[in-house]
Amino acid sequence: MITQTIDPFFRRLFIVIAVVIALVLLNMMLPVIVPFVFAFVLAYLFNPLVKKLSRYVRRWIAIIIVYATITLGMALLLWWLVPTLWYQLQAAWDYLPKTFIWYNEVGREWLANNTRIKMPELEIKGLSETLVGYMQTHYQFSDASNWMNQVLASSMNFVNNAGLIVLVPILTFYFLFNWDKRLLSWKMAIPAAYSKKVIAVAQECDRALMEFVKGQLLVMVLLGVIYAVQLQLIGLELGLIIGMGAGIASFVPYLGFGLGFIASIIAGLFQFGLDWFHLSLIAGAFLVGQAAEGYVLQPLLLGDKIGLSPLWVIFAVLAGASLLGFVGMLIALPVSAVLNVLFRHLYAYYRTTDFYRGRKQLELFEKK
Repeated sequence: MITQTIDPFFRRLFIVIAVVIALVLLNMMLPVIVPFVFAFVLAYLFNPLVKKLSRYVRRWIAIIIVYATITLGMALLLWWLVPTLWYQLQAAWDYLPKTFIWYNEVGREWLANNTRIKMPELEIKGLSETLVGYMQTHYQFSDASNWMNQVLASSMNFVNNAGLIVLVPILTFYFLFNWDKRLLSWKMAIPAAYSKKVIAVAQECDRALMEFVKGQLLVMVLLGVIYAVQLQLIGLELGLIIGMGAGIASFVPYLGFGLGFIASIIAGLFQFGLDWFHLSLIAGAFLVGQAAEGYVLQPLLLGDKIGLSPLWVIFAVLAGASLLGFVGMLIALPVSAVLNVLFRHLYAYYRTTDFYRGRKQLELFEKK
């Protein structure tokens, strides 16, 4: 029998075309894939709790208990938080007249006395008339029609995204329900020669991720409490919402500190004016929070569990932001924790090679 061999060039061309087609299809299906990715991440995070509960009840009952507990916890949190936030938002709305007063009596006068900039005086009524006049002068009916079409298109996108959000808990349920079987099938797919090593590395990555997630969530909550309590004691009326928001945003290193500090200073200027005593207290509150995060919370709750130095943390966050924007900042640290585990094992393997030990170079030197 005569066998025909395929030209290596055409084989490589076929592989390149197949990869390009796969990437194009992946990009086209990205809106569909994203909910599955979110559902898989949530299932990964909830699986340890479901696994513990499944020792006593059926797995599907354990999943429902976890869902019910999370829903009840969120309902209680909203029941406590919504009235407080509503009061805070009303207070923020009441600051609007104070903003104009501060601008006219403090900011505008300071600019006039210290610079050559002459800013016009603002009034709420005059501002509304100015906006209406500007809209009538620069925008026509066709622009308004296009704007309405964009709003409708955005509304449809929101409806579609809301549908995907509803889909995520359903997908998470199915991921959790068949988690052990799916994990076993992945283990069976690993070549036998590498199975033990791959499983060991995967387990170490899993431990690093879970320790990071648990520690980071606790850091966020405690840091939000520290910020909120200090700002409330200072007397900042928006202290609760700013403090808790800064704590939540601290999932991205230095983001919570930066946003919370700027928001607090702006709110403090509107509430206290150029009162250096209160502004200094606000700045001190965030310095205390930053010190508590860097020297108490992270060393105690995270410590060296992800094995990244402060320099690598900053580099990872900046690199993630450069590559994937805000999403990159969110996933920078957990991805870095996994890469750190892989690098350690790769470096350990490298130290066992003949190239590192110099055997090949020694043999070549002896032959010469």
